Amino acid sequence: MKIDRLISIILLLLEKKKVSARELSETFEVSLRTIYRDIETIDMSGIPIISTTGVNGGFQIMEKYKIDKNVFSVSDLVALLRGLQGVSAVMSREEIVHTTAKIQSLIPAEQANEIELRSNQVLLDLQPWKEHPKVQTYFSEIKEAVKNQQLISFAYFNRSGHTSKRKVEPYRVMIKAHSCYLMGFCLVRNEFRLFKLVRMSELQILNELFSLRELPRELPHIISEFTDMMDKKQITVKLRIHESVRDKVIDYCGNENITPFNEDHFIALLPFIDDDSGYNLILGFGDKCECLEPVEVRNELIRRIDNLARLYTRPLLQ
Repeated sequence: MKIDRLISIILLLLEKKKVSARELSETFEVSLRTIYRDIETIDMSGIPIISTTGVNGGFQIMEKYKIDKNVFSVSDLVALLRGLQGVSAVMSREEIVHTTAKIQSLIPAEQANEIELRSNQVLLDLQPWKEHPKVQTYFSEIKEAVKNQQLISFAYFNRSGHTSKRKVEPYRVMIKAHSCYLMGFCLVRNEFRLFKLVRMSELQILNELFSLRELPRELPHIISEFTDMMDKKQITVKLRIHESVRDKVIDYCGNENITPFNEDHFIALLPFIDDDSGYNLILGFGDKCECLEPVEVRNELIRRIDNLARLYTRPLLQ
């Protein structure tokens, strides 16, 4: 966006004594003509730009307009850079360049090395280990629709296995539990819904617009497809696990909830919610995991295993 580029150019000029038009053009990946127009716009806004020609020529802002870099502490700048690293997977290269330029312009030269070192000590990566290739494309397209207040439509495959056509006012894209979501007002269901991007298909950005000012919609603070699940009473199940799956179980209950049982097995206390996802988690460990209690969870696991066994012991349909 032009306004972002103008702000970034101003911050770079405030930081450096002189920047050439060529350097600005390469940094922001625009033509020299665009840079000259941007400089003219900045100058007309009241910020005095000095232009010099020749080998060492370039643009600069009068010295008295230098900003006080002490407004941000080292910790503030480190936090900003870490946050930028975390969202880099879902931001465009242009956005990264502009935002980085703004932050770097605030870093005093004598603290640059310390800030770079500290910002690299913690890595925030919000991108899932594995994600469908379409998700990043959908994320970018929906983000533009949110910005432009454009309606979108798509086919949605829900958790019950049903596919429906949706038309939605998009309000927010978000990353939760390593997955990407859209929060929007569904015109089919006439309520706010959270849609998982990987479950979408046939996405279309429509030419129809909606207005945040004209629509009497109050955006919910938190909505989630997990709300019903989290409202259920969470219990603890006692599992006997083989040492070969201990590392996997640790991810769900923590090492402090795993104690030795015998030479090859451990007892694990696992937070559990009585639904398909909870039972699928336990069954996913196969014969390396046995539920000892409570008895009702154990009996339900037996029922599900019996159903699975019957499925695979009946004659194969041709």
